[in-house]
Amino acid sequence: MRVLILHGPNLNLLGNREPSVYGTATLDAINESLSKLGDELGIKLDVRQSNHEGELVTWIQEAKAVYQGIIINPAAYTHTSVAIRDALAAVSVPAVEVHLSNIHRREAFRRRSYISDVVHGQVTGFGPTGYLLALRGLHAHLSQRVAGDIPSEPGTK
Repeated sequence: MRVLILHGPNLNLLGNREPSVYGTATLDAINESLSKLGDELGIKLDVRQSNHEGELVTWIQEAKAVYQGIIINPAAYTHTSVAIRDALAAVSVPAVEVHLSNIHRREAFRRRSYISDVVHGQVTGFGPTGYLLALRGLHAHLSQRVAGDIPSEPGTK
């Protein structure tokens, strides 16, 4: 099982960027904890970060041929990027949207996610643990799909 982890803009600044909102964990620490859990679950992870929308779109488009799932924190692009939304919808690779903070309790403009209606699930507000919850949930979903216990897409038979 292979999963693509995508971190969006400014997440490379974690640990220093608004610690009262995003915590003190660095992106490297988050990636290390994901790697450990991936090893435990038998999942090969490919972890990438970009501040560029087009690069994230390209990686999503390439995912269909290589990955069984995607975990994405689109960061600020959550609230602005139809391109990332459309790429996720086009590839039909099960994806989970992650946010360190609870976007639904923040500024009004952050409460709208262009991504949420095309992903399998969303985890918000649990800080770095949210990534681990997303990986566990995606692993369970993909394992059930392989076993034929659930439909390939939510809402289908």
